[in-house]
Amino acid sequence: MINFQYVQATDVADAVRQTGGDPRARFVAGGTNLIDLMKMEVEQPTRVIDITRLPLRQVEPTPSGGLRIGALVPNTDLAYHPLVEERYPVLSSAIMAGASQQLRNMASTGGNLLQRTRCAYFYDVATPCNKRTPGTGCSAIEGLNRGHAILGTSQACIAVHPSDMCVAMMMLDATVHVTGPTGDRVVPFADFHRLPGDAPQRDTNLNPGEIITAVELPPKGFASHHTYLKIRDRLSYAFALVAIAAGLDLDGDTIKEGRFALGGIAHKPWRDPKAEAVLRGQPANAATFTRAADVLLRDARGYKYNTFKIDLARRCIVRALGQAARATPQSQSHKKIA
Repeated sequence: MINFQYVQATDVADAVRQTGGDPRARFVAGGTNLIDLMKMEVEQPTRVIDITRLPLRQVEPTPSGGLRIGALVPNTDLAYHPLVEERYPVLSSAIMAGASQQLRNMASTGGNLLQRTRCAYFYDVATPCNKRTPGTGCSAIEGLNRGHAILGTSQACIAVHPSDMCVAMMMLDATVHVTGPTGDRVVPFADFHRLPGDAPQRDTNLNPGEIITAVELPPKGFASHHTYLKIRDRLSYAFALVAIAAGLDLDGDTIKEGRFALGGIAHKPWRDPKAEAVLRGQPANAATFTRAADVLLRDARGYKYNTFKIDLARRCIVRALGQAARATPQSQSHKKIA
């Protein structure tokens, strides 16, 4: 039995104030991850702060031509929002590739950024796990690690970040708006999540007491040439072995700009500017895409059961970039699921 205090926040400032500087205080919105972790006794918060009444459910254009997404916008609402479908369809596709309809109805945008790894050893409180209990060791390194990381690992942790939505937001160059005891700040998406290093218990660079208030997308959404490819063990309700969000800006068959981010391979959504630089000014063909894949995977390392993911990731990059090059908005539309 976990004893905790439950409070409802009345506004953003109140939510921050209610943390009281307690590192074990937790915000709850949809609860699709936190409640599971509490049931498994992985998370044992002293205080749970309900933020569902905060005015953070708007999706609205920004003066710069981008889009501001409130932290409490449900995943389903975001995926089907007309401006997202029209201008950022890769984000719609990524959200629809994750979880189930029921979970997407409950899960929030901010909560999606904060969801924790689905590593089985992290969830099993009877096994050593540095992410759960620092200093105890990483059971996955010598254990069943088929779904674990091949990039950005450390001797402390080889877990992967589970989000599909975050992979698309990484590719789109999003920024995260947060509010905390010292005020407001904006964090580039690439800097929001952390690699494990020697402190795998920290998933993000949020400071104590900070709350996500919004995610902002820049004007460029790669609406004409994009794809989201997710490879998993079964067609639905499964986390990615490898996922990729890709977008291309083409001049005929020449790549003016190309971006791609991967999920399922690291402790955070993975994007490499050096790999993207390989695409610039080159023909949109398999040879170019293979060179970019080789650059991104140059430091990849397998652990016993997951070495196959290196070649799988390479083939996924080539395939996804090829799909983006051939794509049209009509070919990539998705139908709403009732």
